[in-house]
Amino acid sequence: MAETVLFNALREAIDEEMARDSTVFLLGEDVGHYGGSYKVTKDLYKKYGDLRLLDTPIAENSFTGLAVGAAITGLRPIVEGMNMGFLLLAFNQIANNAGMLRYTSGGNFKIPMVIRGPGGVGKQLGAEHSQRLEAYFQAVPGLKIVACSTPYNAKGLLKSAIRDDNPVLFFEHVLLYNLKEDLPSEEYILPLDKAEVVRFGKDVTILTYSRMRYHVIQAVNTLEQQGYDPEIIDLISLKPLDFDTIGQSIRKTHKVIIVEECMRSGGIGAELTASINDRLFDELDAPVLRLASQDIPTPYNGNLERLTIVQPEQVVEAVEKMVALRV
Repeated sequence: MAETVLFNALREAIDEEMARDSTVFLLGEDVGHYGGSYKVTKDLYKKYGDLRLLDTPIAENSFTGLAVGAAITGLRPIVEGMNMGFLLLAFNQIANNAGMLRYTSGGNFKIPMVIRGPGGVGKQLGAEHSQRLEAYFQAVPGLKIVACSTPYNAKGLLKSAIRDDNPVLFFEHVLLYNLKEDLPSEEYILPLDKAEVVRFGKDVTILTYSRMRYHVIQAVNTLEQQGYDPEIIDLISLKPLDFDTIGQSIRKTHKVIIVEECMRSGGIGAELTASINDRLFDELDAPVLRLASQDIPTPYNGNLERLTIVQPEQVVEAVEKMVALRV
């Protein structure tokens, strides 16, 4: 075991997969000599050369389209977005090309590509650099969507994403890159379609992902002292959703709170709520409760920014309200 920060865990995953498979390459803005905006690719160009760590112009639509073409011809590209919000410029290439070409080609083409990079609400990064794109792409057929949350799952999930024959959107939160965790020295991979039960409990199921995992854990530390026993599930896979794990938990607790950093309108929580009501309505003892970001551009001002996203004290209040009676 070795203590590793999350951005180094991602670099290890990329390094191991590039060494394992010569068809894997990475492209994006400043990913080569500069080492990426958050140093995920630092010094990899020295090992693999400038054509496998390809520095691109500031043209997301162009280099994402290039990656789709490379995937069609048998390569395994990893696209790094300097900020995931910038990849809105490549929405057509991701949705109409990467997402649909396997189907529209009658199965003649595979699209083994990963699109990854930093996103989420950081600390005073402003509206255009605080985007959460998971809900933008959730409706696109053919895409898999993953949100890593720990160094351990970041490495195992990225290795699996690189090996997958479908396009994978791989979301990394800008405020989680310096998380530390002991990682196994031996190789491991993790499934792309499985949630993680972070804490087992019986009172209420809390569904969350990415940075909100830690807000929920902080809230639960307070709730435990008050006698509450919540179950925490990190979704990890945002498309497809792991309803085996989600359903098993809801059948035990019969109460659900969704905590997300995505926008409330049309967010991941909206889809989750609809799916839970469709599949598990008879198991619910109370309506599903959603805690999500406010439907406004993220302010630059730090105090205002904090007010737009869910805070641990709101999770505590929500659990108290839903469970109602203390143990």
